[in-house]
Amino acid sequence: MDAVHALAQGGAPAGTAVVAEEQTAGRGSRGRQWASPRGGLWLSLLARPATTGLELLSLRAGLAVAELLDRLGAGNRLRIKWPNDLMLDERKTGGILCEARWQGSALAWVVIGLGLNVANAPPRELEATSTHLATVLPGLAPGDLVEAIVETLRAVDAGAGPLTDAEQARFTARDWLRGRALQEPEQGTAAGLAPDGALLVRRADGTLAPVRAGTVLVAGSPPTSSPCS
Repeated sequence: MDAVHALAQGGAPAGTAVVAEEQTAGRGSRGRQWASPRGGLWLSLLARPATTGLELLSLRAGLAVAELLDRLGAGNRLRIKWPNDLMLDERKTGGILCEARWQGSALAWVVIGLGLNVANAPPRELEATSTHLATVLPGLAPGDLVEAIVETLRAVDAGAGPLTDAEQARFTARDWLRGRALQEPEQGTAAGLAPDGALLVRRADGTLAPVRAGTVLVAGSPPTSSPCS
């Protein structure tokens, strides 16, 4: 992502992408560390929309990647955990991180970062919560995905407004959180998304609370220290 920001500063056009075989300083949301060993796909792409909502962009990018992986043979097993995780069945296999840069009050550019476990099995201490695509697509290598994923992310409208009804329906079909009891960032039951990308949580009294930021903790799950692998 740092490399793409530097290229953007130098005038690189929208659609410019950088792929790393390995990262030694990978990062996830809220400044967390992201383990990025060989065997995974670590890719960042430059967008130059006039306006953007980063939460919506993360969701749209995640949805597009999940749908692509299904078409490539993942078997309709990819889900999205709000706001930016890709889940394979019950375990995390990737994440999306979007970062914007501004010139005064004007948006200058956005970098869409994708971290995807492909052939890299997670370390033993993360096996309960993390997985990799090779479990459903054996023999798959990161290089096999680069061209298709770059084209998929280039096709995402980084400046689009609220989610359409069709987009919400597509997300609902892949909503990993829907119906699960949550402890954080709001106690209640996950009840889908609002058009602005907010997570809707149904409280015990039946009211819906829109959540636009925070770390999600499913009831009964141990807190995670980082989104690595």
